[in-house]
Amino acid sequence: MGKLTLLLPFKRRGSVARPAHRALTPNEVRQCLRVAFGAALGFTISKLMGWNYGTFFTVYPMLLLGMVPVLNSHLIRQFLANMTLVSIFVFVVQGMFGDQPVPMTVAVFLIFTFMFRCMSQGANFLFGAAGMVGLSMQLHFASYSSASVSDLVMSNVAASLLTVLIAMLMHLLFPDVEARARPPAVDKPKNNERHEVILASTVATLSFIIFQVLDLQGSLSAQVSSILILFPLNWYGAGRAAFNRAIGTLVGCNVGLVWQFVLLDHSGLLWFVSIALWISVMLFARYHMLEGGGSGAGFGAMTTMGILFGQYLSPQQDLVYNALYRFTSVTVSVAATLTAVYLMHCFLNQFVATRFVVVNSAP
Repeated sequence: MGKLTLLLPFKRRGSVARPAHRALTPNEVRQCLRVAFGAALGFTISKLMGWNYGTFFTVYPMLLLGMVPVLNSHLIRQFLANMTLVSIFVFVVQGMFGDQPVPMTVAVFLIFTFMFRCMSQGANFLFGAAGMVGLSMQLHFASYSSASVSDLVMSNVAASLLTVLIAMLMHLLFPDVEARARPPAVDKPKNNERHEVILASTVATLSFIIFQVLDLQGSLSAQVSSILILFPLNWYGAGRAAFNRAIGTLVGCNVGLVWQFVLLDHSGLLWFVSIALWISVMLFARYHMLEGGGSGAGFGAMTTMGILFGQYLSPQQDLVYNALYRFTSVTVSVAATLTAVYLMHCFLNQFVATRFVVVNSAP
């Protein structure tokens, strides 16, 4: 009888240490174009309109076009449902309990648990993943004393709606050349599902508490990184994700610095900045495809560039300090999160009901 195996959520053909050296397939080239043009278009529109929170308009297209290679009504419903839930949570819960740490922490833990449960079950993975990233960014911005919750929520709604329209346009302009095979269904043991949900939601809540207590308002990349490395939902995938995220952030920050030196005093010219963003995202999207499309170094570099360009690059503010601070804070955040993941993994494995079982389906 063959050995059963539970595949990790991100089974990739390449990694940072051993990238898959091959030519991209026609479908992968089209997806790279969709991600690059989608992120650059979202960024450009937000700057032309003078909207706040440019990170939303730059990173959300990366999520919708980079995390999933197709676009259908089910995925659109997930993305819009995530927008609705996150907006209601931030507007109502943050407004009611923002100055009460205990009720706020309990509410955050409950919604994190719901999001990670959706991710663990697989069918609504995009809903949970996009919800975790969007909610983490909004809770981070809402902690600013000068932040307007209503402005934050409206920016999230506008960015989400614009992202769906951009995604539809990109799939119209750059459709897949060949039909894609449906991903195999994952049938995991119940104890693995419980293990993943408890581990990820606990560590994510701990990250939220630490960032709030230490008042780390300038560490958006670090907080998002602590969430992204939880996407594999288990210790075995988180270690690889943490390494890839650190490498991706390092590369993204260095590329941001290079563009700052290239642009010099022209960083206020929107079209120059948009072209620089498009070139960078196109390069990182290629690596993202070589890694198999998971939350790896390529995706980490893309989101780092999205945060740097969307939130911190302006004629009055350059990227040098922000890029250097981003990498330092992300490195510390990734190391601390990985330590918490390992401790939770060991603790949960003490109980049969939450023990993570790795089995092999290969004969």
